[in-house]
This record gives sequence, C-alpha cells and structure tokens, in this order.
Amino acid sequence: MNHAASDHDIDHEGLARRLDRALESLAPIPPLSQAFGLTSIEDAYRVQTAWDAIRRAKGESIMGRKIGLTSQAVRDQFGVDEPDFGNLWSSRHVVLRSGRASVDTATFLQPRIEAEFAFLMGGSLPPGEVTAADVIAVTEAVAPAFEIVDSRIADWRISITDTIADNASFGAFAVSDWRSGMQADELDQVQLAVRHNGSIAAKGLGAAAMGHPANAVTWLANRLRAFGVELEPGDVVMSGSVAPMVSVASGDEFALEVDGRAVVELSFV
Repeated sequence: MNHAASDHDIDHEGLARRLDRALESLAPIPPLSQAFGLTSIEDAYRVQTAWDAIRRAKGESIMGRKIGLTSQAVRDQFGVDEPDFGNLWSSRHVVLRSGRASVDTATFLQPRIEAEFAFLMGGSLPPGEVTAADVIAVTEAVAPAFEIVDSRIADWRISITDTIADNASFGAFAVSDWRSGMQADELDQVQLAVRHNGSIAAKGLGAAAMGHPANAVTWLANRLRAFGVELEPGDVVMSGSVAPMVSVASGDEFALEVDGRAVVELSFV
C-alpha cells in the first residue's frame, strides 16, 4: 500500500517483526502504543503492511479483507470515528466439512469469536466514490461466518493503533456455504446467534454492522482506495461483528445459527 508521510519516527519493520515473532512463538508483547509510541493510525497501517510483507515472504497468501470496529459503541470506546481493516490469511482459513470443523486452540494466544456476514466479491467496483448499491451489485454471494479474533498484545490491552498494526486482531475465519440463499441487500434484518456449549451467548442483527453489512464493505472499498488498493473479484470480505465477542477455551463448542438452524459448528480442541 502507499502511505502518506509518517507523523512519528517509528521502526515499522521492527514492530512488524515483533508481531510476527509473537504470532509464531505464542508469546504476547506489550502494547505497541505504550512501549514504542505507536500513536498514529497511518503508522499503524504501515506496520500492518510491513507485517503482511513478512508473512507473504514466508509463503502466506491473502484471501481478502476483514473489517473491525463496525460498532459505534466500540468506536466510541477507542475514540475513533471510523472502522479499521486487516487481511484474511489463507493459512487461517478454517475449511468446513458439512458445516463443521475442529480448531486447534493452541494456534491462538487469547482467542475470541464473533458472528459476521462474509461477502464474496464477484466483480470489480466502478471508479469514483463507491456506494452500497455498487457493492451489492458486484457481490457474488453472502454467507454467515465466524471470525476468530486474537491479539498478539498482552491481555488485550489494545488501543486503536495496536489493533490496526496487529492485522486488526485477526485470528482465523470460517464461512458457511456460499449457497446460503441470502440476499446482500437484506442482511440488515437477518439475525445471527452464537451458541456456546449449548446456550445462546450472543446475537444480533446485520444492522449492527454500520446499519447494514454492505455499508461496512463500502467503507472498506473507499478506505482501501486511499491506499491505492482495490477489492478484487474473488476476494472474501468479513464485514464486521453483529454481536458481542465471546471468549474461547479448549473444549468449547460453538454454533452459528440463523433462525435457530446451525450453519457453522466449530469444536475447539
């Protein structure tokens, strides 16, 4: 990505290497905002981009993007006026078999799980300011999905710049069948529920993601263009949580439900 000039003398590549070591060693690090003065959002995206380069050099590939902070309440908590974004690493794609999968809890440092809608981009967006109608027009399919969020920052003591640098606190993702039959323009009225060990732990309507999940994808498309990056056909976009995060531990069973029907089931082992 192309970036504007940095406001601070930050070692972007050095911080990216710290994040990568934390990822691989499962040893969390102190908040970058406190320990290294990472206070600029532009600097945080520079760190994220440097980390992306490190991962790609190790053979990682990107399946799409994820959007975070789509809830106004969470943005207020962080004192920011827009969401953030990160990359969906193909190595962290949880492949489902008949809607189910086992996930190794030891892959993560401090995982939590969120209910979201995923978009599969089927075409290129038109030039100029992207609208929600543009997004819906080029969306090939939508489906309910789980995002496993994780933080390389100790005890989740994150500021907005910490989570941006940390690939928007990405852990992994699992998307239900793209043949969900859902229509992209109707997602605001669809409720997702997270069942945790048999009991409903969280639920919310698609409207919780910036009024409509397509609005979140629209924000992403326009924000990426500021970096000279486009959403491409074939990209998967996780459009942001519609319900509170739920903590994950080994032995937990989670189901993502639509109208009382489980569409994704994850067992953490």
